[in-house]
Amino acid sequence: MSLSTASATEKPLQLRVLSYNIHHGEGIDRLLDLNRIAKVINSVHPDIVSLQEVDRTTARVKNQDQPAVLAKATSMQVIFAQNIPFQGGDYGNAILSKHQIVNHKNHKLPNHDNGEQRGALQATIKLPGNHGNLTFWATHLDHRPDPKERMDSAQYLVQVAGKTPTTLSILAGDLNATPASNVLTIFSKHWFNPIAGKPQPTIPVTKPTKQIDFVLAHPKDRWTAKSVTVLDEAVASDHRAILTVFELRP
Repeated sequence: MSLSTASATEKPLQLRVLSYNIHHGEGIDRLLDLNRIAKVINSVHPDIVSLQEVDRTTARVKNQDQPAVLAKATSMQVIFAQNIPFQGGDYGNAILSKHQIVNHKNHKLPNHDNGEQRGALQATIKLPGNHGNLTFWATHLDHRPDPKERMDSAQYLVQVAGKTPTTLSILAGDLNATPASNVLTIFSKHWFNPIAGKPQPTIPVTKPTKQIDFVLAHPKDRWTAKSVTVLDEAVASDHRAILTVFELRP
């Protein structure tokens, strides 16, 4: 087989991306059990995971280094960024990856009226083969009723991605906004939203009726979605995890 034929028949790159608000490992049964979180992650064999509400050595998790524990339990690389100091430790977002994490940076998002400081953890991840690098974002937006801070955060993230419009990017997290919200309208003008008008509810965890957790991709014309699945696990956290399988267009 010639090299040109081999290249032509090479399978397109697929990425399995999971977003999971883990509620610091505390389930709805009030038990702190990070093994359950790891089991959920491992059950779907993701390439990259965005984790929100992660504690590192706080009192409420008995000084557990949750990013390190989950990295070991999933055999993945991990990065973590503090958004606020909390109970003697750190609270923020984390990223797990099967592929090499080249570098990372945490962005402090707009903060209105002295609310909780939110952040977006940005990682450069080396994709397999000759596909170059992926910019991956893990974020958790403001939860309060007024959407202004969420909208400003969405606009900030859109602007940052817009500075490198051809860079492959995926954003995953708890946006605390629904598919019909102004927040998703801002994102969807520039990012590929694979739910295609069919919301995939992630909360309440026992009987989900509303989607606030999303996985988006940029640029729009480089990605398709093979599937979007909300995982059938209703105890380990107060959110369900959402898995999107992306395929990269040539």
